[in-house]
Amino acid sequence: MNNKIIIAIDAMGGEKSPAKNIQGLSIFLKKNRNKKDFLFNLYGDENLINEQIKKYNISKDVVNIFHSTTVVSDSETPLTAIKNSKDSSMWNSINSQVESDSQITLSAGNTGVLFVISRMLLKTIENVSKPALAGLWPSRKGTTSVVLDLGANIECDDKNFIDFSEMGAALFKSLYPDENPRVALLNIGSEEIKGTENLKKAYVKLKEISTNGDFKFDGFIEGDKLTDGVSNVIVTDGFTGNIALKTAEGVAKFITDTLKIRLTESILSKFSIIFSYFALKKFKSNLDPRKFNGAIFLGLKGPVVKSHGSTDAIGFYYSIDLCYRIIKGDLMNKIKNNLSHINGKNL
Repeated sequence: MNNKIIIAIDAMGGEKSPAKNIQGLSIFLKKNRNKKDFLFNLYGDENLINEQIKKYNISKDVVNIFHSTTVVSDSETPLTAIKNSKDSSMWNSINSQVESDSQITLSAGNTGVLFVISRMLLKTIENVSKPALAGLWPSRKGTTSVVLDLGANIECDDKNFIDFSEMGAALFKSLYPDENPRVALLNIGSEEIKGTENLKKAYVKLKEISTNGDFKFDGFIEGDKLTDGVSNVIVTDGFTGNIALKTAEGVAKFITDTLKIRLTESILSKFSIIFSYFALKKFKSNLDPRKFNGAIFLGLKGPVVKSHGSTDAIGFYYSIDLCYRIIKGDLMNKIKNNLSHINGKNL
């Protein structure tokens, strides 16, 4: 019986592929050289992939290569991609969950096309009306928090918020089995009377549903609490979530760029780096976006991870590691179990 974790990778997705993608795989294999429980199905140009496999001395025992004739470009719309890319590396890597033995798909390709093809091929879980895009955020507690939705759904009703809460809690539990999920709704205030009607309805229902034990419900939180780590599953609509994500990325870049300028603008400031080197190194490491690379489509019958297209090999390695942890943590069964506590109820 095959008990291996099988990860399908769109080897042609993203910038500098397949070189970056295979180098990221090489990093994963080196960091997990003592493990034997994984296998990678690689989709793309067979000749280009083999060149990189040889370059990084990757054993053919841990990879299967499936030739794909086309690549989905970043400029393609979902409509044209569906018509023209049925033998693309992206299409085939997703479809391998349906027609082959892959358990999860990873791509750094076109986000919109990836989402549409994933939803078309994998289908949505029964009674989940809208899949969500979940991301991982750093927190003061050391673990990462799950934030969803990050842009898949501009508008959401109270049922969507409930589905997102159960799926987000399942994702957090699969990544951190020894931690308890704590769900909060992102709002303009922490008081129960604030927010939209859909948020207020979701608040009341989540308070009731939390008695099932899937998560602890922390109520409403404001944006300045996103990285506290007290609540580790933050739920919002895609419009708000995407703005919060872009704002956080911009602020983090502003801080690191400004700090770099200030520390190098004079002899005295350059000299001070000597005494604060390790603190600055830790600061930079904590804010390294590559460590949080990988957004997860939740609500489909198979998991799909979207890596940032412009990330480097280290960032792609973190996405591969995320895929491994998701399957190791039995995400899909956890989602099904959580959703079973709300399906059939008049919520």
